[in-house]
Amino acid sequence: MKSAAPVEAVLFDLLTALLDSWSVWNHAAGSAADGLRWRRAYLRLTYGCGSYRPYEDLVREAAAEAGVAASAAEALTAGWDMLRPWPEVQRVLGDLTARGVRLGVVTNCSVTLGRQAAEQVGVPLSVVMTSEEAGFYKPHPQAYRAALDRLGADPERTLFVAGSPADIPGAAGVGMSVFWHNRAGLPFVADTARPLLIADTLDPLVTLA
Repeated sequence: MKSAAPVEAVLFDLLTALLDSWSVWNHAAGSAADGLRWRRAYLRLTYGCGSYRPYEDLVREAAAEAGVAASAAEALTAGWDMLRPWPEVQRVLGDLTARGVRLGVVTNCSVTLGRQAAEQVGVPLSVVMTSEEAGFYKPHPQAYRAALDRLGADPERTLFVAGSPADIPGAAGVGMSVFWHNRAGLPFVADTARPLLIADTLDPLVTLA
């Protein structure tokens, strides 16, 4: 199944759709259970804060809320170079690049951490749009619009690859078709915007773009 218009660009969530950030959070927290609780607290803060607040502040506040050691926040950023792409990322993105599809990312973090994370993808990206630059965290529309504007892309000819369900209505709301890379196998909530496809791998992306 393809999107309605030919796809000329693909924008990705960076820290879930392309990279395994969960393992880095878990390592910094000391366990998978603490990492999950901490990430959930962080997401609640992120989705509720509106305009950009420093990423590092939200990470620290979330650690306190989740009962995770304060030192975990520093361990998270210190371990940022442990981020790794999912196994198929370089092959799939390389295929898209070879076909002339422009690629970019929209990520909920600071400029410094966003650029550092983007380097771990291993494929050149035309745009790395961080929440710090956009002035808002996803799923605020401005985060996606800022990336589209910088890329010079028409939203109707751009596919967004979501890493979480919150990205689906956010990206769809600015006119992009959405593919949900649902690595964790989370349930789809039917009252949100429906993505073109849901899969636990990026491989189907080459048939959508």
